[in-house]
Amino acid sequence: MDVQNVDLTISAVEEKQYPNTAHPEIAFVGRSNVGKSSLTNVLINRNGYARTSSQPGKTQTLNFYNIDDKLYFVDVPGYGYAKASKQNREKWGQMIEHYLTSRKQLKGVIALVDGRHAPTDDDISMHQWLAYYNIPTLTVATKMDKIVKGKWNKQESLIRHALGLKNDDSLVLFSAKTKQGKNEVWKWIERGIG
Repeated sequence: MDVQNVDLTISAVEEKQYPNTAHPEIAFVGRSNVGKSSLTNVLINRNGYARTSSQPGKTQTLNFYNIDDKLYFVDVPGYGYAKASKQNREKWGQMIEHYLTSRKQLKGVIALVDGRHAPTDDDISMHQWLAYYNIPTLTVATKMDKIVKGKWNKQESLIRHALGLKNDDSLVLFSAKTKQGKNEVWKWIERGIG
């Protein structure tokens, strides 16, 4: 998809702030600093539109990006960030859980894992949670440009095994730097939103 117009419609902390449209929504979930904003920027062909930060835990709201008045990308606060207070983590957790389980416009979730490492316990829990609620999920392994290409197959096997992905479960190896995987992610989104 060739994106023309992008608008950060709202940074929401509660349901009454969510956009009141029938546009399909795709949510981006993953650990703090895994590359959600970088993936969003590559998909919408904008540098630095979705704010990236070297400081984990920056996103603390559900950020709704209107894409060409056709769909929304929803950037979800990262999980696994230890420096946020327990109270804040619980608050974000409830907000995220409520959004993911009750939002009718949600057509799928892109779950990001750091491709350089084995998935964390939090990654595995999130994957199992999404599967339990039967939410269509695309797993994207980020930062693949930091791994020698000859080791990609081994890394893909490690991620598939750790998350319990079946052969027909979608996994895209992605690099924000080289844009590797961008088209596969868009194909999955376009199938998901019909």
